[in-house]
Amino acid sequence: MISAVLQDRRKWQAVALAFSSVTTVALLFWLQGYLGFNFWDEGFLWYGTQRVMVGEIPIRDFMAYDPGRYYWSAAIMTLMRDNGIIANRVAVAMFQTVGLFLGLILLARNCPREAIVPLLLAAGTFVVWMFPRHKLFDITVSLSLVAILTFLIREPSRHRLFLTGFLVGLVAIVGRNHGVYGVLGSISALMYVSMKRDDSAFIPKFQWWLGGVIAGYTPMIVCLIVVPGFAWAFWESIAFLWEYKGTNLPLPIPWPWRVDYQQYWVDVACDALVGAFFVAVFVFTVVNIGVLVRSTIKNTIVSPVFAAAVLMALPYAHFAFSRADVGHLGQGIFPFLTGVLVLLLGSSPAVATTGTAILFATSLVVTLPQHPAWQFYRAGNWLNITIAGDKLIVDPSTASDVALLSNLVENHAPDGRAFVVTPYWPGAYAAFARESPMWEIYALFPRSTAFQEREIQRIKRANPGFALVIDRALDGREELRFRNTHPLIDRYIRMNYDPLDDLDKRGGFQIYVNNRLGQ
Repeated sequence: MISAVLQDRRKWQAVALAFSSVTTVALLFWLQGYLGFNFWDEGFLWYGTQRVMVGEIPIRDFMAYDPGRYYWSAAIMTLMRDNGIIANRVAVAMFQTVGLFLGLILLARNCPREAIVPLLLAAGTFVVWMFPRHKLFDITVSLSLVAILTFLIREPSRHRLFLTGFLVGLVAIVGRNHGVYGVLGSISALMYVSMKRDDSAFIPKFQWWLGGVIAGYTPMIVCLIVVPGFAWAFWESIAFLWEYKGTNLPLPIPWPWRVDYQQYWVDVACDALVGAFFVAVFVFTVVNIGVLVRSTIKNTIVSPVFAAAVLMALPYAHFAFSRADVGHLGQGIFPFLTGVLVLLLGSSPAVATTGTAILFATSLVVTLPQHPAWQFYRAGNWLNITIAGDKLIVDPSTASDVALLSNLVENHAPDGRAFVVTPYWPGAYAAFARESPMWEIYALFPRSTAFQEREIQRIKRANPGFALVIDRALDGREELRFRNTHPLIDRYIRMNYDPLDDLDKRGGFQIYVNNRLGQ
């Protein structure tokens, strides 16, 4: 009888949380779904989704993340019969709803029924950290991994081991880095439950889990085998990461003691809190790995959600620190947030309310400047524009960039003609529904002579009407200017295209036009 009542209560709790997640995400979309536009990373996702919709293969036909997020977005956008940026944001928001629901379930199942205010504050903390919007796939995946490890740690049965591995395999199709994180977290969880239960069945558990991984990754395995050219491109992308020895351009860690105290006090407070969160993620991970080890030795009880959050916090701390800015902190912080919130919600009412309120307030200070709605409100001078048929409200700089591109396309690449925008703006191609002449749509890292020669051949075949080179030193590093990372392509453009009037007056934009009949 008690079990039936508990199951019924959990069912209605899940329904309520699902409704809350859908409502919250819809409200967020209503507030800022039409605000802002990012030619860089958001354009990277949007362009890739458009190309998938016309039959191209991520990684093989264009530089891309792993295919999962593109096929999700393309499926939703195909149902909407729309390849615009708003449709792309709707697809991402739907994925975000899954992540928020999983996060709320994890918290609610570890929260006393009377702790409504702390739970609302905890939910608010999750919501404000969900940025940037084009990276919500990554955030949802991190919460999914915490949820599935919780499921495993509670009862490491065969079917749960297989399902855990299956999700890790699926996650790897969304992002290979998440697959690696999921593998590390899962193996840690297997070791943890084996030691916790004082059994020697690690190998059988591992075998069931590995079978699930292979099953979940099967779509990718099939593509590697049957899609012409995909396997070569996939392994080449891995080899390049190995050659570069990293997946990101690193930034100095913004420790709180490095804050510039000559700034305005609001900026000082924000920077100090950003640094404090980096410290907190590091300390939480190190300390609580020790707590889990001690619990296995002393045979003490630890919440499965807390254990799962700790085991995933270490891999995702790597993600946050790989490029130590607020955006990457936001993508890597959710296992940490889950663990801290579970501890707070399980405390006395006073501690739970006070602790969640402090965490929510400090999170709000750090994250609010990153949200388009706040940027729009603070600036007060954003402009109405149209991009690929969608009406947006953007900052003046973005509006100017869109106007420049529109002018160049109209005058030098009309009627569907190709153009080149490099190294950073794949969103320029998506905005005009054009195929990039270059495979590398986000040209950050130095490339070999052979790679550049292949790209030059692609440019020759496309015969683009103009080339816009964004001549900026990313992160202030001169070696990362396009002419230094891709000298052969840069020289080819300069030798075969005519410069368009005063290049230096366009804020680092170097514009070249094709005034010739052929290349």
